[in-house]
Amino acid sequence: MKLQPFVIILFLATASVAAPAQSTPIRPGIRQADQAEAQTEKNLPPPSNARTRIDLAKVSQEADELVRIAQTIPPDVASIQRGVLPKDVLEKLKQIEKLSKRLRSELEH
Repeated sequence: MKLQPFVIILFLATASVAAPAQSTPIRPGIRQADQAEAQTEKNLPPPSNARTRIDLAKVSQEADELVRIAQTIPPDVASIQRGVLPKDVLEKLKQIEKLSKRLRSELEH
């Protein structure tokens, strides 16, 4: 007769495990959103922790070109003071600006 309480406890334990859990229903769009998010995460490449290496030869070449162009500006300014606007001075200033921005961005990374 001592076996009967053990059987009752065992029965109650298995019945409580087998009983379906009461949960709130999942709204229709939630599953699709979760699936879309999971798919998006699969398509993203892993973040790169390695710093990009600076191409020193390219940086040096661009710096030399920047110096070469910048050295031509003072004579152009002297021409402007005499009343003559050299036709390529504005283009040179644009090139200086572009080279400067490119060098700055390469060195910041």
